[in-house]
Amino acid sequence: MNIMLFHSAFGLRPAVEAAADRLRAAGHEVWTPDLFEGRTFDTVEEGMAFKDEIGKDELLKRAVLAAAPYSDRGLVYAGFSFGAATAQTLALGDDKAKGLLLLHGTSDIAEGVAVDELPVQLHVAEPDPFETDDWLTAWYLQMGRAGADVEVYRYAGAGHLYTDPDLPDYDAEAAEATWRVALGFLETL
Repeated sequence: MNIMLFHSAFGLRPAVEAAADRLRAAGHEVWTPDLFEGRTFDTVEEGMAFKDEIGKDELLKRAVLAAAPYSDRGLVYAGFSFGAATAQTLALGDDKAKGLLLLHGTSDIAEGVAVDELPVQLHVAEPDPFETDDWLTAWYLQMGRAGADVEVYRYAGAGHLYTDPDLPDYDAEAAEATWRVALGFLETL
């Protein structure tokens, strides 16, 4: 598969490159665009402030420009938290998208979006302060109405960005379970 992997609000950190390497080792071609142009952050608050400073439209433009040269190949869009939200927006707007792999995040779904059984897999902590139960229920129903084929995996007791070994949220068991399931998902596409 051809995978466009977007970083979280922490920026393009070593954990994102390690994830890309894991995907490459499984036989996938992976791109990791740097939407923050080299900036990384130690706290989610700093990263979110920088994200807000750049602005949603500019970040979406950067993501579209990063994906455009490869979209004819049929991309799987993937991302971590903020990057998952970005991946979701692009996948729902790309009729050639092969799949959507969301790690730690989702996004609003534009009115009238329709996809043709787009395979979607979400991995999220339970509970997650950024992805509440009510939000996830509404998101799941909206994705289904849009035509997506959605699987949701919850990880009890894990922190928000539990796959990043350099952050306090890291949970080795939940991270390994996530990667095992996600790699299996990618093999089905």
